[in-house]
Amino acid sequence: MYEFPFELDDFQKEACEIINNGESVVVCAPTGAGKTVIAQHAIHKALEQGVRIFYTTPLKALSNQKFYDFSEKYGSDKVGLLTGDTSINRGAQIVIMTTEVFRNMLYGTNFGAVADNLKDVRYVVLDEVHYMNDEQRGTVWEESIIYCPTNIQIIALSATVANCDELTNWINTVHSKTKLVNTDFRPVPLRFHYFDSSQPFKLLPLLTPDGKLNKKIRPEKPQWAKGKDKRKKTYVKQIIKNLADNDMLPAIYFTFSRKKCDEQMEKCSGLGLNTKAEQIRIKDFIDEYIAENPHLYGNKHIEYLIQGVASHHAGLLPAWKNLVEKLFQQGLIKVVFATETLAAGINMPARSTVISSTSKRTDSGHRMLTANEFLQMSGRAGRRGMDEVGYVTIIGTSFQTPEEVAELVLSGSNPLESKFSPSYSMVLNLLQRFTQDEAKELILKSFGYYSSDFRLKPILAQLEQYDAEIAERNFVCPSKHTDEKLFEYDKLRFLYVQNRQTYKKILRQEKAKHRSLSPEVIEFGERNKADLKKLQSYACDLCKHYKKHAKNIEVIKRIQSKKQKLEHEIERQKDIYWNKFLAHRAVLEEYGYLKNDYPTERGKTTSQLRSENELFLAEIIFSGVLENLTPSQLAGVICAITTEELRIEIPYIPFSEPIRKTLNLIRNIKKKLYKAQTRHDIDAPLNINPYFSSLIELWVEGAEWETVSEQIEIGEGDIVRAFKRVVDVLRQLTVIDNVPESLVFTAREAIEKILRAPVDAEG
Repeated sequence: MYEFPFELDDFQKEACEIINNGESVVVCAPTGAGKTVIAQHAIHKALEQGVRIFYTTPLKALSNQKFYDFSEKYGSDKVGLLTGDTSINRGAQIVIMTTEVFRNMLYGTNFGAVADNLKDVRYVVLDEVHYMNDEQRGTVWEESIIYCPTNIQIIALSATVANCDELTNWINTVHSKTKLVNTDFRPVPLRFHYFDSSQPFKLLPLLTPDGKLNKKIRPEKPQWAKGKDKRKKTYVKQIIKNLADNDMLPAIYFTFSRKKCDEQMEKCSGLGLNTKAEQIRIKDFIDEYIAENPHLYGNKHIEYLIQGVASHHAGLLPAWKNLVEKLFQQGLIKVVFATETLAAGINMPARSTVISSTSKRTDSGHRMLTANEFLQMSGRAGRRGMDEVGYVTIIGTSFQTPEEVAELVLSGSNPLESKFSPSYSMVLNLLQRFTQDEAKELILKSFGYYSSDFRLKPILAQLEQYDAEIAERNFVCPSKHTDEKLFEYDKLRFLYVQNRQTYKKILRQEKAKHRSLSPEVIEFGERNKADLKKLQSYACDLCKHYKKHAKNIEVIKRIQSKKQKLEHEIERQKDIYWNKFLAHRAVLEEYGYLKNDYPTERGKTTSQLRSENELFLAEIIFSGVLENLTPSQLAGVICAITTEELRIEIPYIPFSEPIRKTLNLIRNIKKKLYKAQTRHDIDAPLNINPYFSSLIELWVEGAEWETVSEQIEIGEGDIVRAFKRVVDVLRQLTVIDNVPESLVFTAREAIEKILRAPVDAEG
């Protein structure tokens, strides 16, 4: 085993031993426990054996960070980087990449043949594998594991999840022999505190030594706005002061609003958290950094950085966020006010984390944080080798009770749920390499299918409830009569009542006409009397439980009807992935992208695309509407189809006539595809949102960043992200087959003009 300059923890030794034995491993451990050491062991093995290792991460920013770390550690000649927009030393022994890039390599699109892509690769590290829970991108991890050749050892590193044994068994089933190393060991244990606004000058321990809620904590009262001052009282300055007084800084202060991150940073700027010497170091670092990133000159947040406080969220420019991260890593910033996105693996160690609320506002109202969300954020506290303990402070709010907070802190992690979902590209890629039966076999290998029992738990629980209700209503007749006997009695009773009413009506009519009864009527009356006698021979006739028995039968019938619907739903859910595959296949056939279950030329091109709806993008490319546009117009059109609906309203800024006309033509493509998708119950997005089209048009035409960002009130980071999505699609236009040469040249020119500071910054 490779000798590390420090003693390994037991779980690290166990995982390294499994790798030495040539087996795959799933390592499930808390944030900050030291999972990277296990990946480093695999890297040393690869270097020693002269083979290659791929290291995948969920985010470009994480891939970049690992690339710089590993280049420093192992030498830049041995390390390569592959993200959607960067390719450095791709043939190196250690190649860092995003998980999407690895998945695309396994499909053999964009990166050449699978055999060439994976030449000499012996190990693949899937870092942050709990991203399988991600609504939009989770499917990428499942595909990577399913299609990964069995001769490659998988090292899957995950934060704590409840069903890690299920995940391991699944990898064992679809890949090769895999073992689980599961630990809740934290090298730096956490201590939990609570901020109660009725006792603002101290932080209260959340739990007693025996793990119960501290009785001194009082629930927060709702704050009502009084008089002219509509702002709620905020205690952020006092909270940070408490942390400083107790030597609990540096801290990451998590809040769920970008606006609040900035406001709270401003409020805390006068607390004097930095020494004069630290302020000078920060100024010098900023001067050097801005010399390399002149677009940050004059940024209004600089004065706050010097005071040792910063804001970090998706609305900020990537280069600015990098600056904040670098200063924090050097211990020069004492508090970063951040949204929860910072919890996703970026290396920003802190002594404390502050969680502003254990509930967050969503589109459907407030909800409590999940155990995994809480673990990700709280797990950022405590720096290995620097702190004996990490501190987590939870702030009391009127949306949560202290009891709910304690319950969340003491609860275990949530299970991983599959987000596997067939797409047009997946269908085309599978049918390009496999028969339909083989494709089905692969789809049925998904973690989603494997763990369908978990997904079906609520439905199965409802079924059990129905069975219990039926059993509860199971009526035992005192006369030992079956339900059939009661039905017989009911039928006879119904006939008797109907006939009795008819007989009485005839009697009234005959009496009114002073006529004597005919033999037929007399016989009818006798039969009616006989029916009554027959009725009276049934025990039901005098039984006081008759009504209850009849009602029970009626209710049970209704429950059984509901139960039947649920059973149909279970069958549908079991085959949901294959049915989705077939639905996408049907639309592709309808559009001529598949013939005899094999991609046509257009289908092959579409299989190389990566977007939220590859067929929509392909139809736009093949329709010819993108040709004859200038680089700025092409960027404006692509921007509209890659931008999602915004939650906020922004003013409409007019763009050029060619963009408007092209988007109108694309709307016709959208209408047709929308109808086809609706027929087959497919929910792939069809975006046409030109919020940023005029901005990117201005930018490509050479406008200054300030001119562009001043057009609308939205975070500069949001604009950069929208522009980078455009670059991602434009780049695909330059590498996929069957794109007209003129369009390839226009796309290249547009990319070049988009990728200038600050858009070209990593992050």
